Amino acid sequence: MEKIHDFIDALPKAELHVHLVGSASVPTVLELARRHPGGPVPATEEELRAFYVFRDFLDFARVYRAVNALVREPEDVATLVTGLARDLAGQNGRYAEVTVTPYAHHMVGMPRRAVTEALDLAARRALDEHGVRIGYIFDIPGEFGAEAARITLEHALEEPPQALVAFGLAGIEQERVHHRDAFRDAFRAARAAGLHSVPHAGEMTGPETIWEVVDHLGAERIGHGISCLDDPRLVARLREEAIPLDVCPVSNVRTGQVARIEDHPLPRLLAEGLTVTLGSDDPPMFATTLTNEYRVAADVFGLDEKALAGLARNAVTASYLDDGAKRDLLAEIDALL
Repeated sequence: MEKIHDFIDALPKAELHVHLVGSASVPTVLELARRHPGGPVPATEEELRAFYVFRDFLDFARVYRAVNALVREPEDVATLVTGLARDLAGQNGRYAEVTVTPYAHHMVGMPRRAVTEALDLAARRALDEHGVRIGYIFDIPGEFGAEAARITLEHALEEPPQALVAFGLAGIEQERVHHRDAFRDAFRAARAAGLHSVPHAGEMTGPETIWEVVDHLGAERIGHGISCLDDPRLVARLREEAIPLDVCPVSNVRTGQVARIEDHPLPRLLAEGLTVTLGSDDPPMFATTLTNEYRVAADVFGLDEKALAGLARNAVTASYLDDGAKRDLLAEIDALL
């Protein structure tokens, strides 16, 4: 097992499914909690780790929103991005597409221009200081409906960060049906402006949510998507169109979507010939890392070096890096094999 872990450590990696606020390390969250006291987020490490034990996805969403409310200044935003880059660099991570939720920053009164400037500054720092390239995904928190869709779209189209590559949709999937048309309209406009479509779907709901994002949001890549296995016709569609699924095994267990890590459908997704990448989602909140997700794939599901390299290749190929950078990373992965 030590040999396969050494291989994973050396494997060049791209992280396509990580949320900005969810990437905040425990020390960073504690610093923010002490800086902005009086809220529900604990200010000691022991209490914070207990705070990160979730009963279900709704409980996780409550905790996530509480932590998000601590991000109140542009420098807080930049600190989160550079911290994420530092953590990834320590795992031989070379590129990350970071999901940012502009509506959350809007709700605490942060000006749009200030958020964009912080993201631009942080992307430069991430590359200069840690050698990690950054792309951004602006996502709509689905439970906040049409207003969140409008504000997210306006930010993406009118004052985008330089590294903005895609438009997403996350949050409570069960709430989306009430705002379906607003989300369709927002994605139509974002795609017309040249942004890629990378919504979450099929994490906490069934195949119908995945059908919606494929048929009506133009999904080019899907966050999670694990419930697709309940619909053979959908599996065939995803396979034929080679729509990648960004799969986060530890996250699915920690939020109660899968009972045990041994029950995770990752092996079935691969056996069906689907394009799968591995992501860490909200790593400190779930006590995981991108490297750990690869270790789970090896230790729990028995994936060998070739299969792990295949997952790493999938992430590079499914990313929105430029072609030259993709070629270089893929060559590094192949050379390691």
